[in-house]
Amino acid sequence: MKIDVDALTALTIKLVDAGGENPGGTEAATVQVLVEQAVNLGLEVSTREVAPGRPNVFITLPGGTAPGLLFLGHSDVVPAGDGWDHDPFDARVEGDRLYGRGSTDMKGGLAAALTAMGLLRDAGELLAGPVTLVCTVDEEEHGAGIRDLVANGLEHEYAACVVAEPTDLETVIACRGDSYLEIEVAGRAAHSGRPGDGRNAINAAVRICNLITADQEKLTLHTDPLLGHGTWNVGMISGGRGTSMVAPDARLSLDRRLMPGEDTTVIREQLLEEISAAGIDTDGIEVTARTTMEMPGFRTDPDHPLVAAMLRSTEAAGVSSPVTGWTASCDGGFIARDLGIPALVFGPGGLNDQAHQSNESVSVVELVAAVRIFVLLARDLLGGEAS
Repeated sequence: MKIDVDALTALTIKLVDAGGENPGGTEAATVQVLVEQAVNLGLEVSTREVAPGRPNVFITLPGGTAPGLLFLGHSDVVPAGDGWDHDPFDARVEGDRLYGRGSTDMKGGLAAALTAMGLLRDAGELLAGPVTLVCTVDEEEHGAGIRDLVANGLEHEYAACVVAEPTDLETVIACRGDSYLEIEVAGRAAHSGRPGDGRNAINAAVRICNLITADQEKLTLHTDPLLGHGTWNVGMISGGRGTSMVAPDARLSLDRRLMPGEDTTVIREQLLEEISAAGIDTDGIEVTARTTMEMPGFRTDPDHPLVAAMLRSTEAAGVSSPVTGWTASCDGGFIARDLGIPALVFGPGGLNDQAHQSNESVSVVELVAAVRIFVLLARDLLGGEAS
């Protein structure tokens, strides 16, 4: 197959330059680039607004009536931050690297998937099922886009999903999930000269932190070869009204990384039970907890046809692609859990050395390889003829 490297690079640059920093709700410009390119490629396009000015976009190459192949991505990027050698939203190519915020996470993956769909259309072959790229908003914050997607469902059936996040072209078959828990501790204020007259919420919060530390030690005893184990992190703690007062309130912001199949509701209730068992929420101390974000993990069997097809495709493209797992999280968990579609993560760029960092970049060679692999995968799964 002949891949127009200049066109692929130009599309990636347009997507990077469109920005989409989140927080901020500014994904619309990225969506517009995708829509215009999809129309130019002769693909079917629709959008659905999740919030004002924040649309999910659906781009489809029609096929037969069999279940199709779903590509999944997101249009937002993390804030650019400081430390850049050039404007993070004025993408440029230097040698093999294309620099700009979102180049790796994940404008490069979006460009590769869309370019592959254009090549499949140009080839004029009828695949057994549709190929669809869904690009959601708000992945980097609260997941409003993917929640809207699974709540409303998809127009077609899909046999497989590829999340085009950066994996260095490795085949990721399992991901941890993530959840945020907010703990509120209420005590009673008193003068610091008579602390016994009050109930110190900060002291209670420290005891909760000790429980979390103990639970983390238990989690390390059950290590998965691909994903490691679940983790706790106390990300923020605040409370109190003044140095000379017994603290009447305290707040903990917790990050709990989830193994596939773990339920944050169960974890939250277990923590509250442990708090009660330790006698922390007695004698004037009240503790409440709520989950503010949950992103489920997932695991696909290494013998699943999707994994086998991906490995055949990478081998045919001359790319070595070990099967591995991600300790990070992505929207693929929603697709697997809520829609029952087997998923894996595969895309150009590096998660650990590029994503969310200053001077973020993606390899042009990897972009081209990803396009080739996505075309081969669609043909393998949906019965098209290779060229």
